[in-house]
Amino acid sequence: MKAVRRLHKLFQTLETNRRNFSSIARAIIPIPVDAHGPIWTPQETPSYMPTYPIRLPALHQILQKCARERLPMEGMTCHGCLIQYGLQANTLTSNMLINTYSKCGFLEYARKVFDEMPERTLVSWNTMIGSYTQNGNEKEALNLFLQMQREGTQCSEFTLSGVLCACAAEFAVLECKQLHAFVLKSSMLSNTFVSTALLDVYAKCNQIKDAISVFEYMPEKSPVTWSSMVAGYLKNELYEEALSMFKKVQITGVEFNQFLISSVLAACAAIAAKIEGIQAHTALFKTGFIQNFFISSSLVDMYSKCGNINEAYLVYSCTQHKNIVLLNTMISGFSRHGKSMEVRILFEKMQQIGFQPNEVTYVSVLSACGHMGLVKEGKKYFNMMLQEHNLSPNVVHYSCMVDVYCRTGLINEAKLLIDEMPFEATASIWGSILSSCRVYGNINLAEIAAKRLFEIEPQNAGNHVLLSNIYAANNKWDDVIKSRKLLKETEVKKERGKSWIEIKDKIHSFMVGERNHGRINEIYEKLEGVFVEMKKFGYRCETQHDLHNVEENQKVELLRHHSEKLAFVFGLMCLPSSAPIRIMKNLRICGDCHVFMKLASKITGREIVVRDTNRFHHFNKGFCSCGEFW
Repeated sequence: MKAVRRLHKLFQTLETNRRNFSSIARAIIPIPVDAHGPIWTPQETPSYMPTYPIRLPALHQILQKCARERLPMEGMTCHGCLIQYGLQANTLTSNMLINTYSKCGFLEYARKVFDEMPERTLVSWNTMIGSYTQNGNEKEALNLFLQMQREGTQCSEFTLSGVLCACAAEFAVLECKQLHAFVLKSSMLSNTFVSTALLDVYAKCNQIKDAISVFEYMPEKSPVTWSSMVAGYLKNELYEEALSMFKKVQITGVEFNQFLISSVLAACAAIAAKIEGIQAHTALFKTGFIQNFFISSSLVDMYSKCGNINEAYLVYSCTQHKNIVLLNTMISGFSRHGKSMEVRILFEKMQQIGFQPNEVTYVSVLSACGHMGLVKEGKKYFNMMLQEHNLSPNVVHYSCMVDVYCRTGLINEAKLLIDEMPFEATASIWGSILSSCRVYGNINLAEIAAKRLFEIEPQNAGNHVLLSNIYAANNKWDDVIKSRKLLKETEVKKERGKSWIEIKDKIHSFMVGERNHGRINEIYEKLEGVFVEMKKFGYRCETQHDLHNVEENQKVELLRHHSEKLAFVFGLMCLPSSAPIRIMKNLRICGDCHVFMKLASKITGREIVVRDTNRFHHFNKGFCSCGEFW
């Protein structure tokens, strides 16, 4: 009776849902009742209750329907009926109520039902722990597991899997190791569900060695296990290991799932491994996931990051049902390749087919404006976010807008925007300022930007080098010495420039002045021949891009053997005359190499694609797609 009084107010609120409840109930409960008659019938039925007899199994079916279709008010009405009939203490019923409230996002109500249960089963604990994990309340899931252990309730593999998922979300390494010890004590490490959850936690917490140990120990591995291991390598930026694991999956004949393929494609995109990406694409036709939104998005991303924007657009075009993720990925691909017109066309088209741009869309659109120096268009889209689509620009959008100004030499406008924005400037924002100062010779602002960058990312040697280069470009050699001395004192290492090219499924990498490649003598000989041809067209090394305090002839020698030039010549030697030469570089392409590639594309008639840290450069017939904005 106390429970009835306590929820009397709730029943009054639920009066408006009586008809909804009745319609659900009549759809499930056969009327009239069978010959055995009702099991529970109240003496006096209030106006807000159904006027026909109800059986407990029927109420269970209604709760299942409410959980499946996320119907919170109808579920509450059913809860009211259970209290009126005095059936809420039933353990099975309570478990169903917990599940219903959890699926509908009412965790407080689910916990209230759980706390008031006179007797809890393992299912009760698992349901409540799983509910906390799925709804993003991982700390409560861990606390509930501790309470479960204190009360002496035996846990199952499902309990441990749920708690381990909570550890992964919280990056709780210590708790994970404690659970690992608990799993060993319980002799449950051989359980596939538990081991897979354990290696997933280690991988997400950047403990990849522990994840590998768990993986290798497992006597049986499910497709989910393989998928988790590949995703773990990807999370820890071990892209080549992820691709090696994918080859093992193919050899062992494990069934692919969409998560495995997505991880493999992401790994291919990260290191521009086009051949492996095509193999993964081929494998997709066997799985039936080829029309999956997320798979299509991964394919588009992979092809665009491997320099094949036409193939990326072909995948996009062949995907019948498009969503916002796929559209954003395609817009991002166009932006990365400097195709600003295609970005704007697709931006308009996505609205025409009923998709509203979101924050991710605008990042790509503003980036495209920056890549092509479109200040007017950048301002228009930046204002459009708030005025037309009610989106507040975040720090990434401000960073893109600062980049738009910086690339066109409007450094003062960029600094003004930084001063006005409601966020602290990030390393990316100050980096744009510093790079722009290098091009336009603003030493005072360069020193301000460099000082902030030294504070934000003290381990990044590139900032010291860039400031030193700005001093060198302005012949301030004393400041160059001070800057390099400071770099030496910080003990951070400068990243060496490296370029690589894929020839017949093998990666060939080069550094400036390379001497270790097996065919290096042939490469230098061929490069000299290219220089001879270029001189006929008036080419000469642009020594202002070498910032060492040495004689002019020494600068020429240093520039001649940059890594991207060596990679280009090797591609010229090995690839068919009709094939594009695709080069990847870990640093920004220098000005001299940019001029070299433009002229090389004209002389040789070859398309040259260079991916540096900023963007893709498509060199063709003496022109670059970047329009000199990079």
